[in-house]
Amino acid sequence: MSATPPVPLKFEVAVLPVTDVDRAKAFYEGLGWRLDADFPFDDGYRIVQFTPPQSPASIQFGSGLITSPPGSCQGMYLVVDDIAAARDDLISRGADVSEIYHGRGLGSGEGQEPGPSPDRSTYGSFATFSDPDGNMWLLQEITQRLPGRTWD
Repeated sequence: MSATPPVPLKFEVAVLPVTDVDRAKAFYEGLGWRLDADFPFDDGYRIVQFTPPQSPASIQFGSGLITSPPGSCQGMYLVVDDIAAARDDLISRGADVSEIYHGRGLGSGEGQEPGPSPDRSTYGSFATFSDPDGNMWLLQEITQRLPGRTWD
């Protein structure tokens, strides 16, 4: 095993499969995400990129980008400091956000209990919402990172 630190690899973009590029663009604009790019090309190829508020990573969708079926991206995490405030904000912007729950995070319903984590433990409270194609986002409240979970 090498003692040399790994070369930095910064996760930058996830590509989402969508049916209607303009409908997806309107949805993410409505959430208040920053529009970084909308590049149409002569051959019908198109790239649209958005970045969620304060996020180092972005999403892309468009025409001719990905062969996965629309709605097949599931459980993409959006980490928030205050899940109730994040949920309220997203709802005010048109997203259909689930009730807050605790237990298992990925939306199967199994092992989940209604409401935030009783002691508001970090990593313990969740809510979900989907874009118009069914690509599902998972809100997770993290108020303090576990030891070793930062690159600082």
